[in-house]
Amino acid sequence: MQKIVSILLSLLFLSNCVLGQDPAESHQVEMADALRSDGKIYVVVLVVMIVFTFFLLYLLLTDRQVKKVEKEIESLKNSK
Repeated sequence: MQKIVSILLSLLFLSNCVLGQDPAESHQVEMADALRSDGKIYVVVLVVMIVFTFFLLYLLLTDRQVKKVEKEIESLKNSK
C-alpha cells in the first residue's frame, strides 16, 4: 500500500511539474489546440481519468487478494 501511495505522489508531482510550465515556453500541439477549441479535451481527460481509476482499483483489489492468500499460506505453515 505504501508503494502505491508513493507512486501516486510521484505521479502527482510529475504532473504538477509538467502542467506548471509556462504556456509560452511549451511546444504547441495542433491536435491539442483543436480538441481544446472544440471542447473535446474534457472528454479525453475524463476517459483518461476513468481508465486510471479502474486501473488503480484493480491494483488495490489484487493487493488485497494477495495479502489474503499470504495470510492463508502463513496460517498453514504455522499449523504444521
